[in-house]
Amino acid sequence: MTTDRELLADCRARLAFDLLANTWNAVLLWSLRHGPRRPRELLGMIGGISPKVLTETLRRLTYNGLVTRASYAGSPPRVEYELTALGRTLLAPIEAFGVWAHEHGDAVMAAQERADTEIDADADADADTGTGTAAGADVSEATRRTP
Repeated sequence: MTTDRELLADCRARLAFDLLANTWNAVLLWSLRHGPRRPRELLGMIGGISPKVLTETLRRLTYNGLVTRASYAGSPPRVEYELTALGRTLLAPIEAFGVWAHEHGDAVMAAQERADTEIDADADADADTGTGTAAGADVSEATRRTP
């Protein structure tokens, strides 16, 4: 990526960023790094993911060629998901993001807290002077990120 023209909608770098932009994509890829897993195992390993979101994410990763789905006949039938060779190529970038988050996460959260404090102070000042608008309050609220 050396020119602005390379940031078009069909740019391959944007494709990669889109794959990693969804929190659950990276979490699931990382969870599959040691080998195949059944959906129930993944639910037990990953906190905060619902069965529906797990299924949607696994389908998305399969669609993108990052994960394979293997179903086995039997009683009961079972399904396992495993990283493809292509999926494994994302483990190093995911690990790099994790290292960055470990090193800089506190600074990011501090910046978010400062921004939240400034937004609250601005909203309080607007309320005191009567200059704030409902739309302005909505915009301020929309800029906040929850941890």
